[in-house]
Amino acid sequence: MRFEGRTWTVAALHGGQVRLIAENGEMAALLLALLFADEGFEVAAAPAARRMPPLGLLESLSAPVRERALAWERHVREVETGHPGGSSVAGPPRAAYDPDARTLAQREEAKAAELSAAGMPTSAETGRRMRARYRSDGVWGLVDQRAARPRSALGRADERVVAALREVLEAGQERSSGTLGRLRVYTERHGDGAVPLPSPATFNRLVHALADGRGLLGRARQRRWRSARPATPFVPTTVMAPGELVMMDSTLLDAFVVLDDGVVERPELTIALDVATRSICAAVLRPKGTRSVDAAQLLAQMIVPAPMRPDWPEALAMERSVIPYERLLSVDARMEGAAARPVITPQTIVVDQGKVFVSSSFVAACGSLGISLQPAPPGNGPAKGHVERTFSSINTLFAQHVAGYTGSHTGERGRDTESEAVWTLAQLDDLLQEWIICGWQEREHDGLRDPMMPRRALSPNEMWAALVAVCGYVPVPLGREDYTELMPVKRQKINDYGIRIDYRTYDHKTLNPYRGEASPTADGLWEIHYNPHAPDEVWVRLPNPGQPRGYRWEAVPWIHRTLVSAPFTDFTWQHVRSTVAQRGSRVSHEHDLALALRELLERAAAGHGSRRDKVVAARARANANADGAVWGILYGRQTAAEGPDEDDGFDHGEEAFAEDAEAEAEEADATGERQPLGPADAEGLAVAGDNDRQAGPARDSSVTVYDPFEESLRW
Repeated sequence: MRFEGRTWTVAALHGGQVRLIAENGEMAALLLALLFADEGFEVAAAPAARRMPPLGLLESLSAPVRERALAWERHVREVETGHPGGSSVAGPPRAAYDPDARTLAQREEAKAAELSAAGMPTSAETGRRMRARYRSDGVWGLVDQRAARPRSALGRADERVVAALREVLEAGQERSSGTLGRLRVYTERHGDGAVPLPSPATFNRLVHALADGRGLLGRARQRRWRSARPATPFVPTTVMAPGELVMMDSTLLDAFVVLDDGVVERPELTIALDVATRSICAAVLRPKGTRSVDAAQLLAQMIVPAPMRPDWPEALAMERSVIPYERLLSVDARMEGAAARPVITPQTIVVDQGKVFVSSSFVAACGSLGISLQPAPPGNGPAKGHVERTFSSINTLFAQHVAGYTGSHTGERGRDTESEAVWTLAQLDDLLQEWIICGWQEREHDGLRDPMMPRRALSPNEMWAALVAVCGYVPVPLGREDYTELMPVKRQKINDYGIRIDYRTYDHKTLNPYRGEASPTADGLWEIHYNPHAPDEVWVRLPNPGQPRGYRWEAVPWIHRTLVSAPFTDFTWQHVRSTVAQRGSRVSHEHDLALALRELLERAAAGHGSRRDKVVAARARANANADGAVWGILYGRQTAAEGPDEDDGFDHGEEAFAEDAEAEAEEADATGERQPLGPADAEGLAVAGDNDRQAGPARDSSVTVYDPFEESLRW
């Protein structure tokens, strides 16, 4: 044996000791425990350890091969023990195989003669070889190894052809689908002169052998989806608290809506899904062209209780659901009269690489609320598979039951689906919000299980009720300045003519002290927030040492707002800019753009103009109405009914705005122009003055901080 790097021979064993003799005659005595614990100890020339035979592979063999091996096992046992079933079988053996009367050699000769007479020519040597295999590998040693030889799905194809074809298949995952003949041409070009390709039939079988199991054939969309999957093995996403992981995404809804002037198109749906509870925390339905402000509205919807709408049944109220309404109401007074939709503050949001979700304004909105933003890899749908699957569920559970359903692709669309559309955008949004509460939040989800009741699937509301009792609930009330903070932001100077954004000039006398001045920030630029769905005014953050926060918000109107009374969006403005050529200075060009915008909106409202003009105007009105409805729901039900707080961070400037309003009215009367409809009026919000449009209600003073320990005792 080997011990301490030398070869020894065991001379004697006594009790727990061993005496060893080295090759040079040196003797040593030591405990067996120390000998066995030494890392260099090994037995020299020891027989190899017996390994368990792969008996599980027997099931992979064909029935004749398996039966032949089992038959040989019975023959070997009978030769060795006298009984086909082994020595444990009772009863006398057959005379030719009696171990007490016949030798082993005689029994082997008798078995060879018996098998040969039965039609299976066998010699005694073959019997001895089978006995040796049985002792070494059991039944597996008796299997005909030719049948157990591993087979390749590629057959005897040349490795160079296989390598070239595999590379062509991998490179074609992002390309349009083609025939197998195209693959053959590309493979010939790839390996030209190296080795000839097999026949077309053999080549086609080789393609399927390589591609079928790996998803390298089929539709281009399926190939792209498989190539975007993360590397295996897949790790499931585990979340244990509401808001720990929220996924957000947008898609076109598979249903037509009727916009103004009879324009029919598919709206765009943006949702936020909480992974822990599978709750649709918020949903925004817009015409095509979701903006970053829409994504910011989702954030606001998530953390503000959804109010009951007038036409909803009382069964949809939170107090009628499984949610612990009374306990939550004692923590957050905003829960009074709320619908049965969870209020979840996200900690991490997973989004794709869309411009809406990676824009600076949305990133800033998440940062202001303390939310971590996690962009998914480009084109990687499985990275946010929960929300992608939810979109599919919305189509099958809701959209396909709506008039004007389009199907998931054009191959499933009816002949004249547009004529079936009867719902406006506002009506369809109301139906969707109602379905989310009664159709989704109350529906059992197979992926939601309670550890104490693993066999019962829970609904999103039941899961949220169970988790909120453990994780707690912290209300996040939104104040009037939060509305402005969530809007897109620009940083630029305040010039003598005011603020110019995309050929729109905003000016007001409140900017007089800051014209040409640098802001107190490091870059010297002023922070300006704007609403793409109502670009007729912007909000500027101005210093105000008298405020607790050290700043105030000033609303600055567009200088040509008196020319355009109908609501418009930034998308409408871009359409007008693309149709009006600049002939003079920037000032005159802006005036021409304002006149062209008014003519476009009036022409579309009268039913004239091209289809493109009608679509642009209809989207503008739909966006304005939807924007006002959403923010009215979010901020219209706050409890500050006494009026604005003096320290709310806004400079209302009633006198200044009143003077401006009188001046604008006199100018409009003199020129014969119509009085403008303010953006807030267009949005359907009750306002008292121009500047009140941007001011939401004050923070809710009835909201208390959640104490998880105290709450656990109450539960």
